[in-house]
Amino acid sequence: MRRAICPGSFDPVTNGHLDIFERASLMFDEIIISVFHNPGKEKGMFTMEERVVLLREATKHIPNAKVTCFSGLLNEYCKQQNTKFIVRGLRAFSDFEYEFQRALLIKKINQELETVFIMTNAQYSFLSSSGVRELAVFGGDISGLVPESIEGQLKEFIAQKK
Repeated sequence: MRRAICPGSFDPVTNGHLDIFERASLMFDEIIISVFHNPGKEKGMFTMEERVVLLREATKHIPNAKVTCFSGLLNEYCKQQNTKFIVRGLRAFSDFEYEFQRALLIKKINQELETVFIMTNAQYSFLSSSGVRELAVFGGDISGLVPESIEGQLKEFIAQKK
């Protein structure tokens, strides 16, 4: 079985993420969408548990996707999940530079791991979780930016945090 991990902070999940998940699901027998704590990023708006809830709802139409969370080294998590593939979405060349360096580091640690880059559709190339968070916090319209199935839930989580 060909399995791949789609790791990220997903704070929150966007339509750009969903686009990558849907396309990755066509390439692999199973995709494991994994929310991870990134100590390099500031504390997120949503807890890991809230992100998992939102992701499960947003991806329930993808039959070969499962949502998990983890902390620690990605290469160790891949071993735990018995996979050799990591899927990363790219919006722009700046994403590629960052992800390329990460992929090389992961490859240095474990030669068996392969990183698969998927370019986002052009309609989502501007889209970021931080932009969605900023819009949502100030009451901006996030429709079309996040999966329709979670828009209401996302707004509820934000209202509870105010």
